[in-house]
Amino acid sequence: MREPVLSLRGISKRYGPLEVLKNVDLDVYAGEVVALLGENGAGKSTLSGIIAGSREPSQGTMTWLGQPYAPASPREAIDKGVVLIHQELKLLPELSIAENVFIGRWPMKNGKVDRAEMVRRAQEQLARLNLHIPASRKVAGLSTANQQLIEIAKALALDAKLLILDEPTAALGGAETQALFEQVRKLRAEGVGIIYISHRMEEIRQITDRIVVLRDGERVNEFADSSTPVRTVVESMVGRSLERMFPTLPKASQKVVLEVKGLTGVNSAFRNVSFDVRAGEILGIAGLIGAGRTELVRAIAGADATSQGHIILNGKQLNLKSPSDAIDHGIVMVPEDRKLQGLVVEHEIGENIIYANLDLLGTRWLTPGLKRRFANAAISKFGVKGKGEQPASDLSGGNQQKVVIAKWLARNPRVVVLDEPTRGIDVGARAGIYDIIVDLAKQGVAVIVVSSDLEEVLGVSSRILVLAQGNQAGILNRDEANDVSVMELATI
Repeated sequence: MREPVLSLRGISKRYGPLEVLKNVDLDVYAGEVVALLGENGAGKSTLSGIIAGSREPSQGTMTWLGQPYAPASPREAIDKGVVLIHQELKLLPELSIAENVFIGRWPMKNGKVDRAEMVRRAQEQLARLNLHIPASRKVAGLSTANQQLIEIAKALALDAKLLILDEPTAALGGAETQALFEQVRKLRAEGVGIIYISHRMEEIRQITDRIVVLRDGERVNEFADSSTPVRTVVESMVGRSLERMFPTLPKASQKVVLEVKGLTGVNSAFRNVSFDVRAGEILGIAGLIGAGRTELVRAIAGADATSQGHIILNGKQLNLKSPSDAIDHGIVMVPEDRKLQGLVVEHEIGENIIYANLDLLGTRWLTPGLKRRFANAAISKFGVKGKGEQPASDLSGGNQQKVVIAKWLARNPRVVVLDEPTRGIDVGARAGIYDIIVDLAKQGVAVIVVSSDLEEVLGVSSRILVLAQGNQAGILNRDEANDVSVMELATI
């Protein structure tokens, strides 16, 4: 009988009276990919941290290759061959790609760092991931997707025997995701054990051999077959029956709220894009990484300049010089990176909501009571699971996203742009975000949703604009949009 490379028995973790892991067992074998699933707050990150040496269990035991295993630090785990790749990027932007890949263990020659060897070896790892950029260039300025691949290249360079991938494709498009999957399959064939954490259920079906489900810190189920129906797995994660994943879309009115005519970015990230969005309509924007999706919506939200074309709101041509111009006209944007661009995570939830709405509180003295009432009304309205005086950092990804949405929707906007609204958010919490999006449309708001998740963009969109390499490839009505038709346009 084959032995697992990693074995956990009775792992628990307590922070004071709060028990975040309860008596968890887990085995991982050489050459298999185990999906670790659960909602935000289920204990996945805590368990990963214990395995990778960044946290200590309150009780329970672990074995590695049959021997007792209790790493006191990530370095100790890495030395054993256990590597965790975090969802949150930890690269040093002012260092080169090669320096980041080999940081702390640079190849030496004659007492000096052998830079040529370091660049050569780093370039090999990048090539394994089909990432064709010089390893000698700085990390600063690289896209989130490329930075994610560099994090994975770091792990590959360590010759890991067990790899923990935490939401590895959150920032990747279709082509990059498939390149990663190809590498995961190679590693599996080489006997590497892999723990794969993702909220994208279709990925789980493609790449994993077995599914382990956590809920409220406990292991509640295991599915030996990764082709188990998605609904069955999700219902196990959330502990309730799911009647639907996506809400029913309202019928859009004939009134055009937003028109975009021949819009081109200053750096030609997108070119000659034209479309309109009606009141009560959700327009999805799809495309591969580098297609110009984010650049386009940033221009509509006043964050990026344009070289030609027009943005027209309710028949009036706008001249947007900044996001504040767009906000003043009723166009708001929920950005892709909620922690860097959407929130001040160290500050209170209530403060985050108020920062964008000071002008709505009137010219009177801003008393603590006034601010508290305003913030609490938004928290209650959008179902944020937290109190106004809590730091935003205490919240799960889904609730942080609700805070960002609540902040902007308090302004009763005419146009709402959401860039990757459910990135890094669990399946259960996604339903709440989708409900908010559809409720906006029901209120007559024009909504634009950018998403790398094809199932998502198909599920929430009345129409879908597809971009390919910065060009407008086409606009699909809901009844003609499917996986094939979208990807055919996206790859033109």
